[in-house]
Amino acid sequence: MSEHDNKLHGSWRLVSLVTEHQDSKERTQPWGADPNGYLILGSDGRMMALITAKAREPGNTNEILAALLRTMMAYTGRYRIDGDRLITKVDSSWNEAWSGSEQERFYKLDGDTLEITTAWMPNPLESGKSMARGILSFRRE
Repeated sequence: MSEHDNKLHGSWRLVSLVTEHQDSKERTQPWGADPNGYLILGSDGRMMALITAKAREPGNTNEILAALLRTMMAYTGRYRIDGDRLITKVDSSWNEAWSGSEQERFYKLDGDTLEITTAWMPNPLESGKSMARGILSFRRE
C-alpha cells in the first residue's frame, strides 16, 4: 500500500464514537448517540480531526469554557499508512500531551464507511488513568 492510500482521501463525517474500557470491556458513548465531527485526510499527507459532543452550549463563563474543552478533541499533522495502521505525527492538538507524538490508529474501510480504532491508551476523555480505546465510525461526505 502507498504511503497515502488514495481510497482514504477526502472528508469523513463522524457517525458514532464508542469508548471501550480495557479492564471491564464496558462500552460507552461518552458524548451521546449522535456526536459531531469530521476527519479530513488530504492527498498531500495532512490530516485534521475535530470531534465534539452534540449537546454543547456557547461559552460565556470560565466554567462553560472549561466544559467545552472536555467535550472536544482536535488534532492535525502529517499522516502515513502502514498496512491497516494510520499513523499521524501530531503537530497541533487540543491536548498538548499529543503535540509532537505519533498517534497510531487502526482502520477498516468498507465502501463509504471508515472505522477507526485507537490503540489502548490512558482515556483522554476521563480524568484518571483508566486504559481505553476509541472506536469511531465515519461516513464519506
